[in-house]
Amino acid sequence: MDEHKGPAISLVRFVHDQFLWLLIGSYAVAAILPGFGVWIRNVCFGKIALLREQTAITLPMVMLAFLLLNAGLGIKTGRLRALLRRPLALFAGLAVNFLAPIAFILGVTQVMRVWHNPDEVHNILVGLALVASMPVAGSSTAWSQNANGDLALSLGLVLFSTFLSPLTTPVALHSVALMTSGGYAGALHELAHSGTGVFLTVCVLVPSLTGIVGHGVIGEARLAKAKPLLKLSNGMILLLLNYSNAAVSLPETAADPDWDFLAVTLGIVIGLCAFLFASGWLIARLLKADYARQASLMFGLGMNNNGTGLVLGSMALGDHPRVLLPIIFYNLVQHLAAATSARVMSCRRQQEVAAGQMA
Repeated sequence: MDEHKGPAISLVRFVHDQFLWLLIGSYAVAAILPGFGVWIRNVCFGKIALLREQTAITLPMVMLAFLLLNAGLGIKTGRLRALLRRPLALFAGLAVNFLAPIAFILGVTQVMRVWHNPDEVHNILVGLALVASMPVAGSSTAWSQNANGDLALSLGLVLFSTFLSPLTTPVALHSVALMTSGGYAGALHELAHSGTGVFLTVCVLVPSLTGIVGHGVIGEARLAKAKPLLKLSNGMILLLLNYSNAAVSLPETAADPDWDFLAVTLGIVIGLCAFLFASGWLIARLLKADYARQASLMFGLGMNNNGTGLVLGSMALGDHPRVLLPIIFYNLVQHLAAATSARVMSCRRQQEVAAGQMA
């Protein structure tokens, strides 16, 4: 068994280190060879009724549930006890995580009034609504840990934003729907009213809770042995899920690119990502938080669970494939922003330590 540990760990490290390039590659394959991705989206295991809603259980939903189950297995609830004794940073982070994206989208609606194509504006707004309504990404904990952030705060932001998502996601979607009109507003209201409850409960809440309970039942020692395999399967499924969802919109975009629409979408997404990372930095400054909490707030507020957004968007808005482009762009941009922020914060931390030693 030990003979296989070396190659397995090397593969895990390769996927982790090259994840951004692999993600870009999955999008390129989706644009050129979308057939398998479309097939994945159409695999259905039946329907489930819950809370007076009914939804089909598809393969992408099962894949998403596995990702969140895996994330739950990695959460050590004991680390959250100290956080709950000093919850101000957590509550402030959750509030800003909900309000800041909606405020940014409101600003975009005013600026984009001058844009020549209202339909393009609505596609962008609906895509941003799906980004804004998602809980904090589990990957933010890894970036925070790499930057010597407060891991308990990072876990708290992921955990509580996920638990609150059945309430916050519909409110965010309704809020952005008020900024749109016509069929797009109706689609967002419908999605918020009857399309998210079962989805978030079955694919987000239940797997996350199962993973957290499973961590306690299985035990730290056994999970440590399975960690390389879990990490590898997590990365591969995430890439496959992104490929499948990108197969909805990227082929059409690649076949007939609308360059001004792509450019303005990318520009707005970069602006949103910068705004959210800056919001994390600002709230940390206002709370006079230390370096570790500042790092956790920046990564937590800047990174959203776009895998959930892509699955929800492709499932409910498949007839508007361009609404997925802002989510696809944000998924790339947030990792680039996280890598840049981590490097800047690491350099600043080293300078502070060096200055302290000289003093």
